[in-house]
Amino acid sequence: MAKILVADGMDKKAAEALRDMGHELVEEHLDVPELKEKLGTFDAIIVRSATKIREEVIDAVEGSQLKLMIRAGVGLDNIDVAYARERGIAVENTPNASSASVAELAIGHMFSLARFLYISNVTMREGKWNKKAYKGSELAGKTLGLIGFGRIAKETAKRAHALGMKVMYTNRSGAKEGYADYAYVDMDTLLAHSDFISLHIPFAKEVGAVIDTEAFKKMKDGVFIVNCARGGVVDEDALVEALDTSKVAGAAIDVFAEEPTKNERLYTHEKVSVTPHIGGSTKEAQARIGLEIIEIIKRYY
Repeated sequence: MAKILVADGMDKKAAEALRDMGHELVEEHLDVPELKEKLGTFDAIIVRSATKIREEVIDAVEGSQLKLMIRAGVGLDNIDVAYARERGIAVENTPNASSASVAELAIGHMFSLARFLYISNVTMREGKWNKKAYKGSELAGKTLGLIGFGRIAKETAKRAHALGMKVMYTNRSGAKEGYADYAYVDMDTLLAHSDFISLHIPFAKEVGAVIDTEAFKKMKDGVFIVNCARGGVVDEDALVEALDTSKVAGAAIDVFAEEPTKNERLYTHEKVSVTPHIGGSTKEAQARIGLEIIEIIKRYY
């Protein structure tokens, strides 16, 4: 049986199931100094986005009883994965559970941008009746460009296609079989022809921002940007500049380079629809994540 630190919370039913299996769960968020001090007394840790497990934490627990790190979600950028594995600590995630939830949020943000839902909701509460200012557009007939074509992008494409959008995608591994309804294109073609661009890629330090000043120059005037993927894949300063010049008509951002974000120019911008990294925050996704975690724990303990 394992002693498990649940650092950022998890589905209650899944936690109960693990306890019923005989595992000891400690549900507590620890800051870095406490994490370095206490993590080595656990067999495993389960994190979401809030807890960052960097080299200094891994160094502090190397050689201890800690043998497993689980990211309750898709991305692994808040864990120094290679460094952990080199030191004998397994790292797992739950890649399947939240795909539909993130895809629905991306589509929801597209509606929000196209119909000014994000800003009219604010101005109405201020007593303003700006009906003439909010002449929106329909999603049907518009071209959606997907940067990356993994599980979440595929779910987004399915929903967008059902709404009557034309879908194109670019992907580092090339075109995918079985997706004839969507066009595979290179990055420059996608940037030049998309009305909406949605990112579905991880952040890589060695690559940096995929959407930067040069990328914005290649886009249509009046394009909409949606990022429910990872902070850092869009250059936030370049995005604000593109919004200010109306190169970008609107942006929907769920993830930020720093979280909680301190980029006030971005999150207060009148053309930006923002959410606080809630892509996988649905009851259904968290229940599925819990089930995946149980299966991972079963494999190790």
